[in-house]
Amino acid sequence: MKPYERFHPFQNDFRDPFSRDRDRVIHCSSFRRLEYKTQVFLNHEGDYFRTRLTHSLEVSQIARTLARQLGLNETLAEVIALSHDLGHTPFGHVGGDELDRLLKADGHPLGFEHNFQSFRVLTKLEKRYKEFDGLNLTFATLEGVIKHSYPYEKPFLKGLDERFALEKHPSLEAMVVDHADEIAYTSHDIDDGVKYGLITFDDLLEEPLCQRVDAMVEEEGVSRDEPLYRHRFVAGLIKLLVEDFIENSREKTAYYRKEEPICATIDAKEPLPATFSRETATQLKLLKKRLFKQLYKHEKIARKMYAGKQCMQGLYKAFSEDCDLLPSHQKALFDVRSPHRVVADYLAAMTDRYAMKTYHELYGLSL
Repeated sequence: MKPYERFHPFQNDFRDPFSRDRDRVIHCSSFRRLEYKTQVFLNHEGDYFRTRLTHSLEVSQIARTLARQLGLNETLAEVIALSHDLGHTPFGHVGGDELDRLLKADGHPLGFEHNFQSFRVLTKLEKRYKEFDGLNLTFATLEGVIKHSYPYEKPFLKGLDERFALEKHPSLEAMVVDHADEIAYTSHDIDDGVKYGLITFDDLLEEPLCQRVDAMVEEEGVSRDEPLYRHRFVAGLIKLLVEDFIENSREKTAYYRKEEPICATIDAKEPLPATFSRETATQLKLLKKRLFKQLYKHEKIARKMYAGKQCMQGLYKAFSEDCDLLPSHQKALFDVRSPHRVVADYLAAMTDRYAMKTYHELYGLSL
């Protein structure tokens, strides 16, 4: 299937195919709900914290920059970035992990996975046309969402349309989005974590990658005791990672970029042509390990995530035991999907605050 093709007929207009995809994503309800879905910190904890929406916008901005510098299609990278987190549940990864556990415990071996849920949102759950489900996006956009993280052959993708060719890398634009995602969440989690005192620069500067960034900020004449240091550090980290990625990927992406600017025919056994240098990739991995241990596992975050997990358990139990608690349009879906999958889709679409409000209504308790 060609990158610009769609699975259903459509009426052409003045936009290019990927601009049309982007517009459809931005105007869909799943995209709007990202504003009130947790990235790391619960949304109601403070207005400064990143949400899934602001994260997706930051990923999109970085992805466009990378794509432009590498001579790729900026708009394709943009729409993949804007779409890549549409399938996330409330309460971040904890919500998705709990929903996965609950489904598997109920005999659904494929469980729940947020990347695949994003694909399902775009192809099945959003309803904008009478003749078919989904947003009718191009093949390249859908492939980029389902395959934007390596490796591609995963259990929950069994039965996926063979045209997505899991034995092959997706477009170079999709690889760019995968790394833009990594750059965005690493930098903004540090920003949020330091601002709210959950991790310090004394901790971070034990890492070689952060030491490189610190030297950049020092050259600007900004000292660590200045309030501006946090902003310059985060900007410097993004700059370092973006420049490293571009420099390390330019030659390899040019080799694979033939006359058609969208390349989706690279054998997955071949190394990823768009990536960081070995030194930076190693240092970034060490930094992420530190963030996992000291930030993501911080007791203040762990307690809120535990509350979110209990909320998901309670809602899943209630809706599974009594389908009359579901809205009528959800119950109508029992004719086309299993009840537990309908419940899972309903929960995954909820925002944090709507999930907590519904939990309170059903159990008379406040989380």
